[in-house]
Amino acid sequence: MTLLSRLSAIAFIVAIPVFLVTSNVRFFASETRFYERGFRQNNAAAVTGVSLPELDRAADELARYFENDATLLTTTVQIDGQEAPLYNDREVAHMKDVKTLMRFVYRLNEFSLAFIMTYVACVYLWAREKSLRLLAVQALAGVGVGFAALAFVGVFAITGFDAAWTRFHQLVFSNDLWILDPSRDRLIQMFPEKFWQESTYIIGVLTLVEAALIVGLALAYLLATRDHRHSGGRDSAPLHQAGDDSVTV
Repeated sequence: MTLLSRLSAIAFIVAIPVFLVTSNVRFFASETRFYERGFRQNNAAAVTGVSLPELDRAADELARYFENDATLLTTTVQIDGQEAPLYNDREVAHMKDVKTLMRFVYRLNEFSLAFIMTYVACVYLWAREKSLRLLAVQALAGVGVGFAALAFVGVFAITGFDAAWTRFHQLVFSNDLWILDPSRDRLIQMFPEKFWQESTYIIGVLTLVEAALIVGLALAYLLATRDHRHSGGRDSAPLHQAGDDSVTV
């Protein structure tokens, strides 16, 4: 195996958990029903002084903000019959940083998917350089890498989510705009730490379910072709036929 082949295989293994996690983060960020459920569970209407219909509309605008070309999130809502901005200047500035992070996650999601599809198409389907059994093994390795990463994050999330959440913000943001006041900043009133803790668990569970599906499919294929590879099937080693110089692959 050449160095390029080895590097491509490693990149494929890493791309699998990256794709799974970023896909679930993207799904969560664009699914307003998660936001709306959180508003009701955390009594956001009473805390913010904004009605649930207005909060739901703001959630829809937030989901679209991560996908559109707007620089700032300038949501306005009706409060006591008067139109007013939902977020203050500090919150708007922080959401600009959040959008930069989310756009990076979205591009990473798209790149990992493109790489996985290209790797399978070029190496396995077009060039036929590897057996499908090896592809299944590499998929299992990718799931293993993802499981190890999730387990590492899960330990911190379960034993001390507050500290892990704070550390996460310190690592990904270069300023302190993320430090908000729950007594006056609506952004944190709408999305308290409890919401993000539950969201982290949901994303983790979704990723584990998807990983389990990949494991099931890979193991099923490996078991189904275990005997087939020894009987001259598609994934078997080259055999010379008696009385013939041709090679069967």
